[in-house]
Amino acid sequence: MLSSLKAAAEAAGKPEWGSTGPTDAGHYNSWPEDTPFFKKDGGGWNSQYGEFFLSWYSQILIEHSERILSSASSVFEATGVKISVKVAGIHWHYGSRSHAAELTAGYYNTRFRDGYLPVAQMVARYGAVFNFTCIEMRDHEQPQDALCAPENLVRQVGLATKEAQVPLAGENALPRYDESAHEQILKASSLNIDGSSNDREMCAFTYLRMNPSLFQPDNWRRFVAFVKKMNEGKDSRRCLEQVEREAEHFVNVTEPFVQEAALALMP
Repeated sequence: MLSSLKAAAEAAGKPEWGSTGPTDAGHYNSWPEDTPFFKKDGGGWNSQYGEFFLSWYSQILIEHSERILSSASSVFEATGVKISVKVAGIHWHYGSRSHAAELTAGYYNTRFRDGYLPVAQMVARYGAVFNFTCIEMRDHEQPQDALCAPENLVRQVGLATKEAQVPLAGENALPRYDESAHEQILKASSLNIDGSSNDREMCAFTYLRMNPSLFQPDNWRRFVAFVKKMNEGKDSRRCLEQVEREAEHFVNVTEPFVQEAALALMP
């Protein structure tokens, strides 16, 4: 990476930029405003050097991803296997100008730049699925002093994948068994992100995870109802009460198997 950085700096006519990364970006637990590089006013991230370094950093990671995706596509070509690319949902400091956490991870996404569209375009070139996380999270549930905004982040990713014409799949970041999380997943997966009604919705959703807690009676009942609603899709004409009655019937039928599963998963 240092050799690559050195070559990029020399090509940019700034060889002095090629020996190291930012030296004023703080440490793992620093707050963005406490660092010269990430602070909102006059921060190095928004300087000529910051643009050079962050462009180089994000681009080499995209190129690395593309090499892996190209190899995977050649291996699974004509097998019917669908490849998806997992993209991290880094929502801490999303509400700040610099988006320090995302920049640190290599997503060049700031208040003034869309860092997810280039990733979505790369995924689209190989006909893969863009798989995103934190779908169950709401902004108000997260630490407000860290300017977390998972809902806005999911919305941005939805718009980026729409523009790139790449399928979007999702998953929850943390184990959740409550109706509030289920409702947020249903809302996010419908992809009504720009206020218009269309046929687009998430192509798949991975629920995390199967463990003894999932098979507790109340959690299982809520989970079955959630799966039924997901299966209906956003344009379902069936009434919610009918879906919930069917879910309750399924809960009763599966009760013996659920009890066995809960016991089998106990440590």
